[in-house]
Amino acid sequence: MNTDYLVIGGGIVGLGTAWRLQTMHPGSHVCLLEKELEVGNHQSGNNSGVLHCGLYYKPGSTKAILAVRGIRQMVEFCQEANIAHEVCGKLVVACDDAELGRLRKLEDRGRQNGLEGIEFLGREAMLEREPNVGGIAALRVPQEGIIDYPAVCRELRRRIEANGGDVQTGARVTRLEHRGGEWIAATTSKGDFTGRFLVNCAGLHCDRVAGLAGERLETRIVPFRGEYYKLTEAGEGLVRHLIYPVPDPQFPFLGVHFTRLIHGGIEAGPNAVLAFAREGYRKTDVNLRDLFDAVTYPGLWRFVAKHPRMTALELWQSFSKRRFCRALQKLVPNIRVSDIEPGGAGVRAQAMAREGELIQDFCLIERPEALHVLNAPSPAATASLAIGEEIVRQILETK
Repeated sequence: MNTDYLVIGGGIVGLGTAWRLQTMHPGSHVCLLEKELEVGNHQSGNNSGVLHCGLYYKPGSTKAILAVRGIRQMVEFCQEANIAHEVCGKLVVACDDAELGRLRKLEDRGRQNGLEGIEFLGREAMLEREPNVGGIAALRVPQEGIIDYPAVCRELRRRIEANGGDVQTGARVTRLEHRGGEWIAATTSKGDFTGRFLVNCAGLHCDRVAGLAGERLETRIVPFRGEYYKLTEAGEGLVRHLIYPVPDPQFPFLGVHFTRLIHGGIEAGPNAVLAFAREGYRKTDVNLRDLFDAVTYPGLWRFVAKHPRMTALELWQSFSKRRFCRALQKLVPNIRVSDIEPGGAGVRAQAMAREGELIQDFCLIERPEALHVLNAPSPAATASLAIGEEIVRQILETK
């Protein structure tokens, strides 16, 4: 099959990009290749389901700009398509004086990013909204919410196909060749596909797809599994909204928090531990190739050397329900071990540099006839339509 654009990856970023290609380049033909039998099976369907508004991100960064733009676009998309979502707001809670200073800086950062209506709450005002929360103050962020991302993926697929695009599932790309101004993508079971421009949105496997396209990368995807507990029916009464901690600049991950789910229930988590498979949602999931790629990468060991305490604590929380509960008690002191039970898990496709630093911003690599999305961490799901818009803008500028 010959097409104008070959998009590899049927997660929410790949789907959003394919749809934006159709709307921003009318008359073009788009073919999306997804290795699973359904779209949105991995990061897009295994996350906390939160609408992130851009509070945490450095002003002026690509992540901040696309998060602020993306949440507006995503809410409008859900309203138009009648997809379940709720803009319920969240509280970011400071538990001591050190965190209070960082909370004030976070408030300033949010205002610099253009967030309207954010509100600093003293302890009494905070307790009016969340009677069981700990801490001394909070920042209320009204823009944030919850959403059904798998439903967004299904709707994007429907629109792509309704616009004449082709979504091929069960089509794992095994070889890429650029010849005569065209890309040839060989797949496991669907044959070969040919396109004039390649867009790599392969998520957990984006570095490998880039390698198939001839790229030599200094970064590598290192998979981190995030494990959740869910609150029991008795425990759900302890939480009303989304409750988040103030980020600690010494640690690269946000820390555990409480999230209401769009179809009911409350999740608590996640931690962050090395996954032994890029699609390893259980502790027992092991893929030898994935594990070898991770443990032979110098960046992983440099990361561990920089964060030994955090690494140990995250691993401890993975195996100890009691330790996990203790971390949650920082935000909600009254929660008990009996109030939580094992929940789901997701795997984060984290790009890491050889020096052991996590790549925090979105990373798009342009080539004359290809574009690779090599890092799309949270809030990529929220910002997926804006990311797709930015990808297409960059593609059209090179033509």
